[in-house]
Amino acid sequence: MELGLDDIPLVALAKENEEIFAPYTSEPIILPRNSQSLYLVQRIRDEAHRFAITYHRNLRSKGSLKSSIDLVTGIGPKRKRMLLRRFGSIQGIKEADIDDIAAVPGLTRSLAMRLKQTL
Repeated sequence: MELGLDDIPLVALAKENEEIFAPYTSEPIILPRNSQSLYLVQRIRDEAHRFAITYHRNLRSKGSLKSSIDLVTGIGPKRKRMLLRRFGSIQGIKEADIDDIAAVPGLTRSLAMRLKQTL
């Protein structure tokens, strides 16, 4: 194997017929439907699938919530929330004067200037 996994036993479980495939045999291993071993392999497969789906959903949701505000050092989730409440949207922040942005609690004039430059 190219991945250096020679010492790790690997198998694949085909969903439709619940056949087990192993690298050391060309024929599938077929366990009885009521086998505890088959049940264990099915649970492992299902958990690995659930874990992968959850991971990718989290990646997608985190990535989709990013905005150009997140690029400004010094503006975290709380300041971002305050800015969006005050100005309604990213566009509202873009259209606001630096002094109006700096008037938001916790923001300084220099931070407001950096934000405007980034947007």
